[in-house]
Parts: sequence; C-alpha cells; structure tokens
Amino acid sequence: MTGAADETGAGKGKAPDMRHVSLLWALPEHAVAISCLHGAAFAEGWDATAVAGLLAHPGSLALVASHGVPPMIGGFALAQVAADEAEILSVAVDGAWQRQGLAARLVDGIKRAAERSGARALFLEVAQSNEAALALYRKTGFAEAGRRKGYYAKADGGREDAVVMRCDLAAAGRPN
Repeated sequence: MTGAADETGAGKGKAPDMRHVSLLWALPEHAVAISCLHGAAFAEGWDATAVAGLLAHPGSLALVASHGVPPMIGGFALAQVAADEAEILSVAVDGAWQRQGLAARLVDGIKRAAERSGARALFLEVAQSNEAALALYRKTGFAEAGRRKGYYAKADGGREDAVVMRCDLAAAGRPN
C-alpha cells in the first residue's frame, strides 16, 4: 500500500505530521480500512468481514490512527481481553506512515486500554525474523516469554517460530 487508507480503503499518499494524528477507538465502519492495512502488511490478510467480527467481539480493544477530513486511517492495533489477560492480535502501520513512532503509540494505547479493562498482562506473538517488530515490542516494555515452534507458514513452504512476548500491566499499588 502506498498511502494511508481512507474509510473505504483507498490509498491517499504521504504521511501527515504525526503531531496531528489522533488515536481513536476503531468502529465497525473502520473494518474496510483496517482490512486494507492488514492485507498490505501481512501475507494472509484479514478481509473486512473478519475484521468486523473481531471489532464486534465483547472483549475487543481496537485503535486506529486517524488524520484529516475525510479521515485517513494510517494504522491500527487490535487486541482482546479475557479475564486478567489481554493479547495483541495485530498491529500494522501504512508504509508511508512508518518510522515516525506511530506503532509505538498504538501499542502504548492498547496497553493502557487493556489495563483499564482489568488485564494484568498483555501477550503477543511475532515471527522470529521480524526484527523491526521485535525491537518495537521490546521498546514498549515487552519481553520474550517463550516460543511457538513452527507457528508461522513461510512463502517457501517452510515454518518459522513465533516469539511469544509478555508485558506486565499491573500498576504499582493496585489491589491484587
């Protein structure tokens, strides 16, 4: 994808000044834009119906990075909370909006939302070869908690391990 997705998923060009990008709760009408961003970022992209289903889940936490009128969606983070744990399902930022701290803002926003929802720990899986994502998650407070052998299918037919990462969310002084 060469530019951010508008609410219909169409590309819009270069990134805006990140000081003017807002993180908003993702709504059902963002499903197409999220699907377009996901498809551009991952080999097996989610269609808009799948994204809408995830957004409708009662434990869903989802943010979009939005700018302008009409809004351009340049990134998203999607997570789910169950009991006192949460899991980041996916994070993606449009190529033109990358390397400006937006993914870290999205992850930090999900961390705050998960903690407010009662989660004490936040988990995710990332391909062991995804150096940029591993660096991002370490920078935002995650540490390796384990591995899932052969979790991801590779284009060449091989398999790749997933690094399971965890971030403790429990605030100091919060009752147990």
